[in-house]
Amino acid sequence: MKSKFRIAGINFDHMHMGDLLRMVHEHPRAEIVGISDEQSERMREAIANFGLTPDQVFTDYQQCLKQTKPDLVVLCPATAEHALWTKRVAKFGVHILMEKPFAATLAQADAMIRAMAGTGKQLVINWPLRWYPSHITTKRLIDAGRIGEVIEVHYYDGNRGPLWHGADKIVKTPTGEEKARSWFYHQAAGGGSLLDYLGYGTTLGTWFMDGRKPIEVTTVVDQPAGLEVDEHSITVARYANGLSKFETRWGTFSDPWTHQPQPKCGFVVVGTKGTISSYDYDSTVRLQTARCPEGQDVPTVKLKSPHQNPIQYTLHCIEKGQAIDGPLSSEICRIGQQIVDTAVRSAETGRTVKLLGNRRHG
Repeated sequence: MKSKFRIAGINFDHMHMGDLLRMVHEHPRAEIVGISDEQSERMREAIANFGLTPDQVFTDYQQCLKQTKPDLVVLCPATAEHALWTKRVAKFGVHILMEKPFAATLAQADAMIRAMAGTGKQLVINWPLRWYPSHITTKRLIDAGRIGEVIEVHYYDGNRGPLWHGADKIVKTPTGEEKARSWFYHQAAGGGSLLDYLGYGTTLGTWFMDGRKPIEVTTVVDQPAGLEVDEHSITVARYANGLSKFETRWGTFSDPWTHQPQPKCGFVVVGTKGTISSYDYDSTVRLQTARCPEGQDVPTVKLKSPHQNPIQYTLHCIEKGQAIDGPLSSEICRIGQQIVDTAVRSAETGRTVKLLGNRRHG
């Protein structure tokens, strides 16, 4: 048993790096041994928050990896660079936790899987919604057979926009100049609400559906004036047993972690024997069954270590030699990415598209 897990954080494109490093900092058996970003100013907040010393801070990721020798690397690059950074870091024989989404394309996701194959190390894709007690409770109710077979998943999620908050959900007010500079608003970098949020719905939706895939996908996106990416998308997926809807939104009336907007952010799951509404941050889920058609509020589960956050869970799996499962696994995430890729193609062509990528290449 290791006394301490050595963890490095590399690439601060996504503000969630600060949240993940805080989880490392608070874990009794983990330590931040190094951080790296080509833009040193982006690391200042982490340096101050976690008391890092100059010898733990790098602008060259290779130096960081060679000198700190981590067990696990947390990666938070722009979506379009997930494959690039996975390939770079995999060569050092470490476990990788990549912050959502999986990738910008299915081809890139498959490249990530190939890069880790044969290393003996795990690739973990973190979806923060996976750790919400409401959605965990929903999955447990589904697995217990409370609503029968899942036949519909309705998902709506997003926030006011990616620049309206930083690490630890600190509120910010972005300027037009910041928006123009940010990778979140650049198509080539993998920006847009669809790539930012659709994978949440399709990956957790696949988890709720026990790994089933849709047959075809139809997607519509908005076209905001002056932007090259979408801020609103609606995807309808046709499965053998029904239709499901996945909607993403930058520009909700309020951020769901402060005040739930309307529509509320989260999921409504319909089964053959009942329904569940599961909203982000709620302390209960609403369960409707034949025995209780008026519905009842079910308290959410209380999360316990090592299942409270992705750092706890990943280190637990590493120590026990267990494979990552559920929405953080490559298997479930790949299906979610298939749906995202198909949604992108549908939005581009304005047509319904058969599910892409049922065969892996390479």
